[in-house]
Amino acid sequence: MKAEISQKDLETWADFILRHSLGGVNPDDVVMVKGEHITWPLLSVIQDKIIAAGAMADINVVAPDNNRGQVWGAAMAKHGTLEQIEKTPRWHQLRYEAMSKYIEILGAENPSLFANLPPDKASAMSRADEPFRTTRLGKRWVLTLYPTEAFAQLEGMSLQEYTDIIVKASTVDPASLEEVEEPLYQLMTKANSVTLRTEHPGSGKMLELRMDISGRNSVKCTGKRNFPDGEVYTSPDANSVTGEIFVDLPVYYDGVTLQGIYLKFEKGVITGYKAEKEHDTLKKIIETDEGSHRLGEVAFGMNSGIKKALKHPLFVEKVAGTMHIAIGASYPKSFVRDPKTSEGQLEVEKFFQKGMLNRSAVHVDIVTDFRPGGCGREVYLDDTRIILKESDNLWIIP
Repeated sequence: MKAEISQKDLETWADFILRHSLGGVNPDDVVMVKGEHITWPLLSVIQDKIIAAGAMADINVVAPDNNRGQVWGAAMAKHGTLEQIEKTPRWHQLRYEAMSKYIEILGAENPSLFANLPPDKASAMSRADEPFRTTRLGKRWVLTLYPTEAFAQLEGMSLQEYTDIIVKASTVDPASLEEVEEPLYQLMTKANSVTLRTEHPGSGKMLELRMDISGRNSVKCTGKRNFPDGEVYTSPDANSVTGEIFVDLPVYYDGVTLQGIYLKFEKGVITGYKAEKEHDTLKKIIETDEGSHRLGEVAFGMNSGIKKALKHPLFVEKVAGTMHIAIGASYPKSFVRDPKTSEGQLEVEKFFQKGMLNRSAVHVDIVTDFRPGGCGREVYLDDTRIILKESDNLWIIP
């Protein structure tokens, strides 16, 4: 069963991605558009518009057993060896280097094909894909999510109900996010620290997580990288993260759903962890490499138009009244204004050598709900408590 989306909505969606997210397409561009065959209705509309603009469209159709088009699919984890995983093909790297812009259309036909892979090989495949992830992040890029029957089932919805939510959020002009996010962005840019207080639903214990964000660049997300969008984020000094947190909202990762996550940090390192659902997957994430034992991001969800917290990270992390942290890689842009320049790269390396900027093959967002009924209790930027507006759960400064 396939999603029913009008041609008008597909055209609007594609235009926002190409014009707003990518800043337009010109004849010199090579735009990679990646997604499974099930995403073809949107992929093909985007392809047509790229070609009509005089640019080259590199259509990268992903195998159903390959999670997000990594260098290898599940077959390699099931039947290959660690030595085979390390032999990434040179043409794959050349293809990524040749593109100037990148669009990834998320949406899987059968996520079970790449779920629950052997942990050692799954971690090795993440490491093998890291150079390509780095290349992608160095280009102008955007992610969007196409509705599929499998993802609708993941949410416990009919395909039409799920499609309506995705399409509605993906055909709204993101310009309004600029104004909504500005006050919090300004305060976060000036702040020296973030403190999150959550309540463990099992023990009732109040947990506190603290981190240093002094000197960091905060970023407003208004549809330039994710579409739909709506967050204000930064990367903390990875060395500074201390304390405990409980993360209550379900998050989809590698074909499975994690939920009820507890983390303990000491001197920037995760020293204790537990998941009520899919603990082995959480373990696989954290044990990927040295950087996956540390924190790469802290962010406020700012999209009041997304009322339901879907499990997919692209949506759940954007919901107004939530906050997310990310296990794994930091964002260089949070440390240096332009990490692409030679000077910026030198600065990034200095932050990495100091342990402040974190590198990892993974970056996994996990989300805490501060709306009524969630386990989130208080958020502070320095001594200023950030609260929720009752009408729409938007984060506001008192």
